[in-house]
Amino acid sequence: MEQDDPAEALTELRERRPGAWELLQVAAGSGLAAYAVWALLLQPGFRRVPLRLQVPYVGASARQVEHVLSLLRGRPGKMVDLGSGDGRIVLAAHRCGLRPAVGYELNPWLVGLARLHAWRAGCADSVCYRREDLWKVNLRDCHNVSVFLAPSVLPLLEDKLQAELPTGARVVSGRFPLPTWQPVAVVGEGLDRVWAYDIHRGGPVGQAASGPGSASVPGVPGSHAG
Repeated sequence: MEQDDPAEALTELRERRPGAWELLQVAAGSGLAAYAVWALLLQPGFRRVPLRLQVPYVGASARQVEHVLSLLRGRPGKMVDLGSGDGRIVLAAHRCGLRPAVGYELNPWLVGLARLHAWRAGCADSVCYRREDLWKVNLRDCHNVSVFLAPSVLPLLEDKLQAELPTGARVVSGRFPLPTWQPVAVVGEGLDRVWAYDIHRGGPVGQAASGPGSASVPGVPGSHAG
């Protein structure tokens, strides 16, 4: 498998021209000027999140969502999206049978947007979006996890996932791979690429998964995962 370069992916992300809908959702993610003032000056809880743990919002593309689901579809157990943004991955996961599906997002504007999307889809009572700091969420009952986070926080995320996830859990990371874990499957190219990792007793190692568009990883046993 070719070497993944986070710096190259970041450059591609910066150069990509967002569409009108993406611009609207980025505006919601930033909260506009009024929200920024409110969050920084009037909401102590937001200020307590260390700067190094804060992650800017960039919505997942339709292709990214499709790739995440291709690596989680059919798996049992609770599914969570850490830093769920506008909730599109959680909603799609629920629709394909991953239940319960829960999103954790600290930005109240994005939580509201996610709930609006769920209401419009007729799933308001079926999916759950919680306004919580993903670093404080207990993952001990989570068997399927998706993350679209910045490379700077992924080493810390590895520690949290390793300490809390149960044996048999699967983590799918979008845009950037976890820095030291060995993936069991890789799907997509460029910014649409996602990596799957399985948690087994003693560490995040696993069996290679296969499927349409997936790439097995050299050095990982060649049986099916999940």
